[in-house]
Amino acid sequence: MANWQWFGKLHTRVYRATGGIVGGKLPGLPVLLLESLGRKSGEVRTSPLPYYQDDQRYVVVGSNNGLPRDPHWWLNLCEQSSTHIQVMGDRFAAHARLASKEERERLWPALVEFNPPFAKYQQQTEREIPVVILERV
Repeated sequence: MANWQWFGKLHTRVYRATGGIVGGKLPGLPVLLLESLGRKSGEVRTSPLPYYQDDQRYVVVGSNNGLPRDPHWWLNLCEQSSTHIQVMGDRFAAHARLASKEERERLWPALVEFNPPFAKYQQQTEREIPVVILERV
């Protein structure tokens, strides 16, 4: 298991055990836990991700650190958009969708201000980095 996978599993356990008191923020960014159903395994996978709040919606970015492929959690959500997320001690059902072109144009500058490395990641890859909107159901 790669170091980042080990860290993600540990982060998830600590976040859940403390209701996000520990792990709810990393380098100043708020973090949520996103569950996705594995496309191949059928197992629930949990990813700790920084999020941006847009009204009552949560926005996450599939930057994958600027790598040329989309993150697995996004590919999983493309197959099954019904999910659960946890924000601090609040776990709830949500629907995931790709931001529309207009939403992306409005959100991208705010996302880059929120987390400046997003701009660098977009420059590193030819793919358009997905901006994903999570809405409580």
